This record gives sequence, C-alpha cells and structure tokens, in this order.
Amino acid sequence: MNPPALIAGIDEAGRGPLAGPVVAAAVIFHPRRRVQGLDDSKRLSERARTILAARIRQKAWVGIGIAEPEEIDRRNILHATMIAMCRALWALPVRPDRALIDGNRVPARLDCDGEAIVGGDASVPEISAASIIAKTARDALMQRADTRWPGYGFAAHKGYGTATHLAALAEIGPCPIHRLSFAPIAQRALGLTPR
Repeated sequence: MNPPALIAGIDEAGRGPLAGPVVAAAVIFHPRRRVQGLDDSKRLSERARTILAARIRQKAWVGIGIAEPEEIDRRNILHATMIAMCRALWALPVRPDRALIDGNRVPARLDCDGEAIVGGDASVPEISAASIIAKTARDALMQRADTRWPGYGFAAHKGYGTATHLAALAEIGPCPIHRLSFAPIAQRALGLTPR
C-alpha cells in the first residue's frame, strides 16, 4: 500500500503594506496529525492565530519564505510574492507531492505539482494553516521592526497605510524597510533616502 500523498498548503502575508517584507509559509500536515479550528488568518483574532500557530508548528512540517522590501522594489510585489512562496516550499524539511496555493497563480519555480485555489485560505486546511503561520511570522517581524525604527507605529499597523503611518512618513520620511516603489511613498518620498 502506497503512503498517502504529502500536500503542502502555501499562503502569504504582507502584499499590501507600505513597509516590511512579504512572508510566505508552506505547511504539510502528517496524515494522522491534524489541527482543529483552522480558518483564514484574517478571520481569526490575534490570540486565536497565536494559539493555532503554536499547534500547527507542533503537528506539521512548516517552511517560511521571505522577500525583503528591496526585492519587492526591484522585482515588484507579484514576483516577490511568488519568490517568497517558492522559498517557503524549499524550506520545508520534507518534499511534498503537491502544493495548493491560495490565489489564482502558481509560482513558476515550484519543484512539485501545484494548483492555485481562490479562497483556499478559508476552505483548504493546509492553506489555512499556511495563512496563520505567514501572518504570525510577519507580525512578529513587524513587532521587532517597531523597536528598531520607532516612530512609525509598526507594532500596531504592521506596515499598512494607516493615517498614523502616513503622518509619520510625512514627518520623518521612510526608513530602510519601507517599500520605496509603493505609492504613496514613491509620491511623497521623491528625493528622500531612507533614514
């Protein structure tokens, strides 16, 4: 009898923010070890995400892939996201037979069969788990960024373009983790260099 196929779920967090990396996660569940209560990370509270992320890391194989802001500026957010997804898959300690990716695109450089599933983060457990891991991993990075570059409020808004963040940008300009190619930074920061 053949062993069951290993399915990796892949999702990302951080495509839309003005600052910080895009973070992707790949998750493979052992066929006999599942986690209950999974959902799209955006529909869960921060506390629920934290609890579930710990359970996922205990019961599944996890890989994380990151594309930094300079890479996002150089390649654009779509290509950087695809690269982060491939890096997450390559970081897994085991090779999956197939990857299920949230969204409508399959990264070109995957080293296994892949299928894009729109809304997969809410309907496919492996993708839901990847969504939770990517979100909690990125949030942790932005918490640390808040300590390194105070004044922007990264711990609160995680780099998204809130009124507080935009006001800080207008007052002190961009820092090294800002995506200089993203409007409104590109419009506001013409001639500025990261502090």
